[in-house]
Amino acid sequence: MQTIYTDLLVVGAGLAGERAAVEAADAGFSAICLSLVPARRSHSSAAQGGMQAALGNSVMGEGDSPDVHFADTVKGSDWGCDQEVARMFADSAPIEMRRLAHWGVPWNRVVPGKSIYYKGGKQYDKVEKEEKEGLIMARSFGGTAKWRTCYTSDGTGHAVMCTMDNRCAEVGVEVHDKTEAIAMIQDGDVCYGVVARCLRTGELITYLSKATMIASGGFGRIYPNTTNAVICDGGAHTLCIETGVVPMGNMEAVQFHPTGIVPTDILVTEGCRGDGGTLLDVNEKRFMNDYEPDKAELASRDVVSRWMTHHMREGHGVKSPYGEHLWLDIRHLGAEHITGKLREVYEICTSFLGINPIHQLIPVRPTHHYSMGGVRTNRDGAAYGLKGLFSAGESACWDMHGFNRLGGNSLAETVVAGGIVGKKIAEYLEGCETTFKTSLISDVVKKQQARIDALVNGTNGSENVYKVRAAMQVALNKGANIFRTQAGLEECVATLQETLIRARNVGLRSNGKGVNPELAAALKLEGQVKMGLMVAYGALQRTESRGSHNREDFPARNDRDWLNRTLAYWKTPSDSLPTLEYEPATEVVEIPPGDRGYGKSEIISADDNKE
Repeated sequence: MQTIYTDLLVVGAGLAGERAAVEAADAGFSAICLSLVPARRSHSSAAQGGMQAALGNSVMGEGDSPDVHFADTVKGSDWGCDQEVARMFADSAPIEMRRLAHWGVPWNRVVPGKSIYYKGGKQYDKVEKEEKEGLIMARSFGGTAKWRTCYTSDGTGHAVMCTMDNRCAEVGVEVHDKTEAIAMIQDGDVCYGVVARCLRTGELITYLSKATMIASGGFGRIYPNTTNAVICDGGAHTLCIETGVVPMGNMEAVQFHPTGIVPTDILVTEGCRGDGGTLLDVNEKRFMNDYEPDKAELASRDVVSRWMTHHMREGHGVKSPYGEHLWLDIRHLGAEHITGKLREVYEICTSFLGINPIHQLIPVRPTHHYSMGGVRTNRDGAAYGLKGLFSAGESACWDMHGFNRLGGNSLAETVVAGGIVGKKIAEYLEGCETTFKTSLISDVVKKQQARIDALVNGTNGSENVYKVRAAMQVALNKGANIFRTQAGLEECVATLQETLIRARNVGLRSNGKGVNPELAAALKLEGQVKMGLMVAYGALQRTESRGSHNREDFPARNDRDWLNRTLAYWKTPSDSLPTLEYEPATEVVEIPPGDRGYGKSEIISADDNKE
């Protein structure tokens, strides 16, 4: 069996992983990124709308600053974020955007007299301030006080991903694609790397490293309807969960994006609404301004998704063979704008829906989109529980998003956190001497080969991996969706516990050899169901509504009892439920909990007396 050594091993080759690898390489260390797909096909490349950074170049961004960006991020999180981390992010984002420009990202630039400005669905014909030609342009995104989302039309992720991959090639970072990590090599104290499986041949490969980083993106595929690509299945999260000592943070915080197209659930960017698009109901009447007069379609995503769902519940949805939906209207933006700054939306609509958004309405509904939860780390990106293990990007709970992320903050987080954590990893490597225990490595490899053999030989059982996975997805979709209740979550947890037993008794229909997606799915299935239980059980215990976590039976945000972060462990492999612990949401408080300014609801403050 092949053994490969590197200073830094990154599980994932998206923007967060490659950005950290660049920092390590610049400091003189070797770095390898493992990826299920070629790096430029990482899910980072699917991001459309842009990256938030307080540059203040747009006339609609006048007066913006990292302080304003920080305040928007804290309010967007519904005071669930670590404010120290949010401050680091807001302060670093403008520097990172300019660095990306230096590396070659073709940002849309200010062209005086050519920009169209919309606010509240109405066009501004005149602007007071003259813009400076050639500066990085910005568009409006939900939950922000200023226009600060830097973009490259609506293909920002693709443009930045290609640039970052070029940078990796320049500094000598290796990308090993078609390779999937299936187990972590660790002794309960230190992480030494991973055992991976070649997706071309089925061969097991040992990767040993002084530092290991999880940067594998989200785990949206545990839900049946999601904007996430098929590679966003939480496979790398399962490695951490199986250690028993690395917690997942805020797993109940799951974001649903307002505009997934029907029926494919492919995302159309928030930039549509930021550029002036509006949401319409079955009567083609605009409705968000009735619910949110100040922000309308540009309230935060959790708020817009709830109001859309509520509006359909009230009987205003459009009936279709694929379920109810609403309409997104961008027709008034015009052909030049749609085929230029929203060209991916145009191509998605024409290719996948057979409609022309220049002249026709786009069918949309809230769809699972993003996981605020993930591998819990400290402010340096070091994972709790294991020395030498780090995480960044959507795979991590760093935690700048709290219980709701603002659009544009996650794509910016990939490069900002990747840079910050990459520097900390380089510092860690400077003084790191590691002794690799051959007996430990051999034991992990033998255990993984035994897992594979048991699946192939049917000694585990005969459950069908795809049917078990579907049962998990249906349970989460029903019980841990946009609106949650005690009864619904209890049913979801009970169903997932039964599904976990089934997941431990899966057998293959195929021979498991070579390129075998059934085996790949089976190896991570038990860990995926455990993640689902972390989501549902954490949501059941959190008796409040905060950000994307909305309990209809506990509609108030409860800062008195729940201004904290959930830590979910799977301490013993045979357990049927995760162990939940809690820590303060933030140690540093720059902005005390208050009203977000949108999505108004009751708030139980920390000063309220306990009953």
